[in-house]
Amino acid sequence: QVQLVESGGGLVQAGGSLRLSCAVSGSILSINDMGWYRQAPGKQRELVATVTRGGNTNYAHSVKGRFTISRDNTKNTVYLQMNTLKPEDTAVYYCNADRVVVTRLFTLYDSWGQGTQVTVSS
Repeated sequence: QVQLVESGGGLVQAGGSLRLSCAVSGSILSINDMGWYRQAPGKQRELVATVTRGGNTNYAHSVKGRFTISRDNTKNTVYLQMNTLKPEDTAVYYCNADRVVVTRLFTLYDSWGQGTQVTVSS
């Protein structure tokens, strides 16, 4: 069974840092794009950052220069280093994998983790 398992959330003061991790468990062949999204209370889920299998990255304007997304293809893991955190970064952060090739005949599309809470106090 393929699962996306997130870790690293928590409570931090404004200006602090956190590092989120998301590991894709199970036997798989490859993963295409991976990304982080977040959802604050009363708001829609929004893109934070994405990274292609080759390492090309894309960021939301609100986090550019503060957050860094990276991945380790050998560990099927994506990371989000969050620096200079602000109270408005408070949200549940979700990991996403847009295409997980499980076997030559089976691909999972648009897979999500369970979410990890990030709270930034002022």
